[in-house]
Amino acid sequence: MYRLLAILSFYKPFMVWSFVVNAIIGFINPHVAPALITKLFLTVFAWYYVSETNEKRKLTFYKNLGISQILLFSVVFIVDCILTIIFLTVFKEFT
Repeated sequence: MYRLLAILSFYKPFMVWSFVVNAIIGFINPHVAPALITKLFLTVFAWYYVSETNEKRKLTFYKNLGISQILLFSVVFIVDCILTIIFLTVFKEFT
């Protein structure tokens, strides 16, 4: 359980940007499949950014908890997909 909470604390700074992207996707094309493909691209970009810059130090904490980079970013992607699907479903209902 503490691993999931650690992963969610890693996701917290990305959450605001995720909702901004959700809003943009909702206005442009509120379909789920293109939104999830966009989120996959953004997750891969976040992984590249974190692993290739000075932000790499943050990954040491998660490595010490026994969380690999693949697990970290895959759980972040799954949580982000769930939030995106919920957001787009609600967004479609009101537009």
